[in-house]
Amino acid sequence: MELKISPELKEIVSFDSKIPSFKTYLVGDWVSSKEFEDVISPIDLTVFARVPRIPDQMIDQALTKIYEKGRWEVRDMPGEKRLKTFHDMASLLDKFREDLIEALIVGNGKTRAAANGEVNASIERLIRADLDVRKLYGEYVPGDWSSESLETEAIVRREPVGVVLAITPFNYPLFDVVNKFVYSTVAGNAILIKPASRTPLPALLFARIAEIAGFPRHGLGVLTVPGKEMDKIISDKRIGVISFTGSTETGEKVIRLGGVKQYVMELGGGDSAIVLDDSDPTYTAQKIATSMTSYSGQRCDSIKFVFSEPNVYDPLKGTLIEELKKVKIGDPREEVNMGPVIEKGTVDELEFAIKDATEKGARILFGGKRIKDNYVEPTLLEIEKERVKELYLYKKEVFLSVAVMVKVENVDEAISLSNSRRYGLDASVFGNDINKIRKAIRMLEVGAIYINDFPRHGIGYFPFGGRKDSGLGREGIGYTIEHVTTYKTVVYNYKGKGVWEYM
Repeated sequence: MELKISPELKEIVSFDSKIPSFKTYLVGDWVSSKEFEDVISPIDLTVFARVPRIPDQMIDQALTKIYEKGRWEVRDMPGEKRLKTFHDMASLLDKFREDLIEALIVGNGKTRAAANGEVNASIERLIRADLDVRKLYGEYVPGDWSSESLETEAIVRREPVGVVLAITPFNYPLFDVVNKFVYSTVAGNAILIKPASRTPLPALLFARIAEIAGFPRHGLGVLTVPGKEMDKIISDKRIGVISFTGSTETGEKVIRLGGVKQYVMELGGGDSAIVLDDSDPTYTAQKIATSMTSYSGQRCDSIKFVFSEPNVYDPLKGTLIEELKKVKIGDPREEVNMGPVIEKGTVDELEFAIKDATEKGARILFGGKRIKDNYVEPTLLEIEKERVKELYLYKKEVFLSVAVMVKVENVDEAISLSNSRRYGLDASVFGNDINKIRKAIRMLEVGAIYINDFPRHGIGYFPFGGRKDSGLGREGIGYTIEHVTTYKTVVYNYKGKGVWEYM
């Protein structure tokens, strides 16, 4: 598996062997290490690149530099210049589009269309940083509404916290890096990025692009460190904010280790779709099938449960099966709808979950078979509502293309079954009865509800984030600013100065 890299980006790569070895950007310098981690392509499970395994001493030096110098370099860069730099980065992302697409296809197993879409989303997120800016404005508080504060006034400022640690997942290794970078640095913070060990290359390519664009050298670092070696970094007091996207279990560990910090946590998901009797079964099935199979179901907002009212259940089931039959699976460099999943272990978990479900009375409606290694069919199951809560799939998020259909008597049962899961990221409601829809909107314990569409977070133009075990805070243009900044109140005392003469 060969990775093509443009000449302007090649200086961060060594080609001393058949497998290219990347350097990492560590707060102003491109560095390597004596130890390297293999990067494996899910397409054929071969090693196609290596990245340095940064030792503790270098990390501590980087933390010192970004805390003492980098956070002030970013903060002292005027906002308009920050926006100009973001726009320059967007242009460079477009210039190096093929490099990024190649990294996403080879490293993630994404289809070309999906990889190109991720590059487009990253470009747009950089350009739309101007929409974040208004949330940075402060407030004026007059003092004459309380007797104790007469002849005073205050301004309430939003200020950067200092250093943000961004821990990104494997599934959107470019966009999640760009998104966390934008909302952290537009607010004036410096940022350390810990990319997923399985997919680190987009973060390294982006760091090079940020360097070319003129972003403050000491305000950015990329930590190519295995997740199991992150404990000391997470607990470091020089880190003021942790923005994490990943599993609930890992997120809980991050909070325990991090202690008193600010957090943005997008955790486990797997969404519910509630299908009302008056919905169009063909339209609904198409939407659900797309949600299930987009990036092989490796999305936190992928639909995992379909709670359908009885009159539409059978036509919906039949149409959904037909839609899944159309899905072509294979090498993402060819004309397919679904490529491989990131690792074989996820398929092992799916096989366990299917076995668990069938032993508890579930029926396989479609798929469920491993094609080879980490290629697998999309899977659709059905089970009676009385037993759905027993399923492993109900209790855990299996990060793959799998959904369970459940026939319910009414919208109330659907809401109850959706809310009883530990997760609360998103939900969909398909149908036209405005009273049922409005009830679902009011009662569903999720962060976002999509009416007659499947959940999709996109660039965060609409804010997203979970409730319950699905996370803390919100990611979205203008909304995450609240979690990476802090308030500072400045009170001016004019008592006895004759500025005010109250009655």
